[in-house]
Amino acid sequence: MAGRIEARLAELGITLPQPMAPIANYVPWAITGNLVVVSGQVPAVDGKIAVTGRVGAEVTAGDGKAAARQCLINVLVHLKAACGGDLDRVRRVLRLGGFIASAPSFTGQAQVMNGASDLAVAVFGEAGRHARTTIGVPALPADAAVEVEGLFEIG
Repeated sequence: MAGRIEARLAELGITLPQPMAPIANYVPWAITGNLVVVSGQVPAVDGKIAVTGRVGAEVTAGDGKAAARQCLINVLVHLKAACGGDLDRVRRVLRLGGFIASAPSFTGQAQVMNGASDLAVAVFGEAGRHARTTIGVPALPADAAVEVEGLFEIG
């Protein structure tokens, strides 16, 4: 039987994909006490990065926002694994960190990152409201347009 969070994902039309393997020397998530840190996730779909390039140049702000949303979906995949398959264990989204590959003159990183933040609130409700850092960078691994990481409290 699906839990409360799985049911909410279904209402939103989201099916969590298979996790993408790390592309370097790191683990996708780590737990200490009641905290889960999920490593930065790119906007991968079917194992391939779906949105590449710099926002404000090759990528529109709208496509960047959609990429940030996809990044959070991929964060949730690893969070679910860290929770033993039960996303109802998540008590709170504490922090999201967003890295936006940006053209030099692009300053809309915060609006791009709202793609991830809006989804966190849609999935977890008030427990999805979080602290956040959003940083514009010149490039990301594998030319990903966006990368999102997360810190979560679990029970």
